[in-house]
Amino acid sequence: MKGTALAAVQMVSTVDLEANLRAAERLVAESAGRGAGLVVLPEAFACADPARTLALGAAERDSQGPLRRFLADLAKTHGIWLVGGTIPVSDAGERPRAACLLIDPEGIERARYDKMHLFDVDLPDAQQSYRESARMSPGESIVTADTPFGVLGLAVCYDLRFPEMFRVQFQRGMSVLVLPSAFTRVTGEAHWHVLLRARAIENQCWVVAPNQGGRQTPTRECYGGSVIIDPWGRVLASAATGEAVLLAEADRAVREDLQRRLPVGVHQRLHVPDPGGSVRGEDLQGQAV
Repeated sequence: MKGTALAAVQMVSTVDLEANLRAAERLVAESAGRGAGLVVLPEAFACADPARTLALGAAERDSQGPLRRFLADLAKTHGIWLVGGTIPVSDAGERPRAACLLIDPEGIERARYDKMHLFDVDLPDAQQSYRESARMSPGESIVTADTPFGVLGLAVCYDLRFPEMFRVQFQRGMSVLVLPSAFTRVTGEAHWHVLLRARAIENQCWVVAPNQGGRQTPTRECYGGSVIIDPWGRVLASAATGEAVLLAEADRAVREDLQRRLPVGVHQRLHVPDPGGSVRGEDLQGQAV
């Protein structure tokens, strides 16, 4: 592993798959070159075309899928831990799930989280209606994974509004929450940063939240505002719109000192039942590609 910093990569992914992959490759290379050891891409980094979701998902059923190989090659090339935003993955002929993959510096998939909460809402913007469930299936498991950066919690975009999910991850010892997103302009202006800071504060963890940063299609516009936040809720790095690479160091001593002084985990009286889905160090088995 080359670096120790956490990196959030903001993109403006369009319907042009090849151009998006070139942009991701360039921005990940920049992140690694600036000292990142963990790099997080945004949701749907590869393509913003819903009509292509089914075909893309069918090609990604195993680690030999083109997007999964692309991510594995990026991680190996730069010697980093990479969170591959989300890509569509179809299992056993089902509708695709939005899969968030954690890949180690050897190109091995160490964890997979499938987005649980699907974005079915109506908004006062150009698109007006969002129905993610019309083309995607929801995930079923809350996922955490042991990494050199501590216990990583994986979540995606709309999950941010469901705090019980993050409390389970907190109860497992989560120290870094990664949240690849495509938060819309309307909802982002109103809620993005306040929700992210709340998740960092209440769970005493770093939050690495890369968002899509502009107009992806004629009707879909995302807020941008990618951010890295520390366990006290301080914004360590942030972006506006457009492409951006954010970096920040995550010193474990900062979190440990905070938990000694403000031991909310000890004081917690109500616990959220844990449905499973943790990936422990001894369980990290994957296929190098």
